[in-house]
Amino acid sequence: MSLEQKLINDFLSLPQEKQMEVIDFVEFLKTKNVSQTESMMDDIINENLAALKELAK
Repeated sequence: MSLEQKLINDFLSLPQEKQMEVIDFVEFLKTKNVSQTESMMDDIINENLAALKELAK
């Protein structure tokens, strides 16, 4: 059984209230990942600000 199929089977075996908790958790993980990526990009920009300003001339 594939990972995806196991997840679907497990998800469908849960009561609806627990399914909503799973969905909320997945949304949290997606948001957390976006926030971490944005933070990493901000750090890269800040660390290289002088070079970026020079390139922008």
